Amino acid sequence: MYNHLFKPLIDFVLSLVLILLVSPLLAVIIIVLTLTNKGTPFFLQPRPGKNGRIFKIIKFKTMRDLDPGSTMDVHNLNRVTKAGHLIRKYSLDELLQLVNVLKGDMSLVGPRPLLVEYLPLYNEVQGKRHLVRPGITGWAQVNGRNSISWTQKFELDVWYVDHLSFSLDLKILYLTLIKVVKKKDINQGIDKTMPVWEGN
Repeated sequence: MYNHLFKPLIDFVLSLVLILLVSPLLAVIIIVLTLTNKGTPFFLQPRPGKNGRIFKIIKFKTMRDLDPGSTMDVHNLNRVTKAGHLIRKYSLDELLQLVNVLKGDMSLVGPRPLLVEYLPLYNEVQGKRHLVRPGITGWAQVNGRNSISWTQKFELDVWYVDHLSFSLDLKILYLTLIKVVKKKDINQGIDKTMPVWEGN
């Protein structure tokens, strides 16, 4: 009942309220990134949602585009712009995903939507993470985020799917706020975010 009826309703109402509340901040960030990113403040990328349905996730663009022929790792944090570094420090790049929640592509809480290329790599158990809508934050995010291994991340995602409840979602939202304030577990290392997953 909660997952199919009340959770989508709560997501819609809360995301709408939050968008209205942070709209002045969103406007400032859009202006700054438009000026510093040559007119492109947004980053859109296809991601798998519930049941593997593909949607476009929207974030603030915080990294420079790679030059043609560049050998730099796409996850190298040297690509992060000065404005992008500040935005990522406080997880503000995730705010625009409230639009995805409002549209029904995502939930406030759920397994993070990963790359489409990973879809064929999941085993049967790991694939259970797509039985629910992906979230802006999730059980894996509040239990290590980018500082844990892919195996641990998927185990936590599946545990969430198996134990989904209103009280668990409230706990995750609370712990997320604490993580953001303390700026913990954002990056795995000094110069990289999570490494590319190559399968089991």
